[in-house]
Amino acid sequence: MSYSCPLCHAPLTRQENSYLCPQQHRFDRAKEGYVNLLPVQHKRSRDPGDSAQMMQARRAFLDAGHYQPLRDKLVTKLRAVAPSALLDIGCGEGYYTHAFADIADETWGLDVAKAAIRPAAKRYPQVNFCVASSQRLPFNADSMDAVVRIYAPCNPQELARVVKPGGWVFTVTPGPRHLMELKGLIYAQIQLHEESYEQLPGFILQEHDSLDYTMTLTGAEAVALLQMTPFAWRAKPSVWETLAAQEVFHCQTDFSLHCWQRER
Repeated sequence: MSYSCPLCHAPLTRQENSYLCPQQHRFDRAKEGYVNLLPVQHKRSRDPGDSAQMMQARRAFLDAGHYQPLRDKLVTKLRAVAPSALLDIGCGEGYYTHAFADIADETWGLDVAKAAIRPAAKRYPQVNFCVASSQRLPFNADSMDAVVRIYAPCNPQELARVVKPGGWVFTVTPGPRHLMELKGLIYAQIQLHEESYEQLPGFILQEHDSLDYTMTLTGAEAVALLQMTPFAWRAKPSVWETLAAQEVFHCQTDFSLHCWQRER
């Protein structure tokens, strides 16, 4: 299986270092191994997605292993359904995606941020990485056995289009108490995350699970965690200084996991 053209939706054929559709739309494969399937007219900004600085912070934090329990839990769930073709939407730097590649016969990672995909493709050549929009998935209908979305938005109609009948979508969203201690440094009054009541037309919710544990971070790791969250925009300089000065910073995780199955 290969990609579909983001302009006309016809199948793309690999020709050396390019992908070509019958309408002669051409997309070149970068030297790092990924393909950019985000046409300029589909961009909402010059460089959409997370910045290179945010990606570097996320890579440093994730490589330290603090979210490995979440990755392990997702791997267990995926092993149970044994997907042949798997897509990770909003894959970022590929921390989760490369672990999924040990399960699926073929794995794709998609993100709108080139700053994430470029190093991901270089680091994890066993994954097919692409720069693309989650609102217009560049894949054929009924082509995926499983899709994973960790915090990533996506057009639900596109999920229904690309997931095979009987296939799966696994979503991860913040639970009510996720990163409470971090929020406490930024906001005068802490508000709990709202529970996700997402509906996916064409899918049946088969399982709702949660995962929570307390992380023990160094000051540098706490700074990296803040850098990779939306809270970073609200944090005053004093918050960054306080975190950096910490020898130990305890912070709670709270993940909400939903497992959806495509109607047959």
